[in-house]
Amino acid sequence: MVYIVSMTEVDLRGIDLNLLVALDALIEERNVTRAGGRLRMSQPAASRALGRLRALFSDALLVDSQGGYVLSARAEAIRPALRRALAGIGEMLQAPAFDPSTARGRVRLLMPDLMAATLAPHLLLRFAAEAPGLDFDIAAPGADPIEALESDDADAVVGVIDEAPAGIRRRRLYLDRLVTLMRADHRAAVGRLTLARFLALEHMTVSVTGVGPSSLDELLARLGHARRVKLRVPNFFAAVEIAARSDLVMTLPSSLAQTESARGRLAVLRPPLELGRFAMSLVWHARHQDAPRHVWLRRAIVAAATASDPSPRT
Repeated sequence: MVYIVSMTEVDLRGIDLNLLVALDALIEERNVTRAGGRLRMSQPAASRALGRLRALFSDALLVDSQGGYVLSARAEAIRPALRRALAGIGEMLQAPAFDPSTARGRVRLLMPDLMAATLAPHLLLRFAAEAPGLDFDIAAPGADPIEALESDDADAVVGVIDEAPAGIRRRRLYLDRLVTLMRADHRAAVGRLTLARFLALEHMTVSVTGVGPSSLDELLARLGHARRVKLRVPNFFAAVEIAARSDLVMTLPSSLAQTESARGRLAVLRPPLELGRFAMSLVWHARHQDAPRHVWLRRAIVAAATASDPSPRT
């Protein structure tokens, strides 16, 4: 088998690319001393660089004349390509600028519907003040929000995400706890909500897939309890409306229940067993960690979550 190796690749491995910067200064100044000053090099160092360049190009590059150095034909020929190459390297190394005031396009966020109702007004104010030309889409997280980040179908996800797999970054927005929501005149809203009364109620849960136990049901099972899940619905808004018009109750994060309970249609009670606290988190893909546009977006989301969080949680 015959292997063909690119001569360009072999040559580049042995070349000090700093010499190209020196060559640019020598071509522009046509004077070794001035080129050395431009490069912050001594005159002898600049002379050595010129010697190495002459060996590399097999050409004099700078030729003595009565008025000083002039460019050789080879130096004149490579001058435009050299400037383009250095400009391209500089552009490649420079971080992309992001000015929210002139930004255009859309960002896509995944979060539960009640979380969207809580965060979106604050995000809209932030976008209007800082990035008026930037639009955003909010969609339900779906069955696999991490895959949406992997495929760049979403810029960020907000929700209850306990663990971030490799390549995914996570930031806690705030700690939350579960509360039980029911219509204001529900019989269970009066008196103490005991565990027996809680388990005897007919429950409703929000489920993307519509099948399988929720995390709450898994926790109850570990404690040796079970509840009857009468209804599964795909989003919180549907569940809230159903709870307001039926005997079904639902258990959900307190931050999501806050808006609805303030309207007076629904009562919020603490569940009769310790369900612990959990983090509402912001997650994104690590490849966007340092991208200025994403840094601005994450700051906007964090600010919106701080503004919408009804009470400090530590």
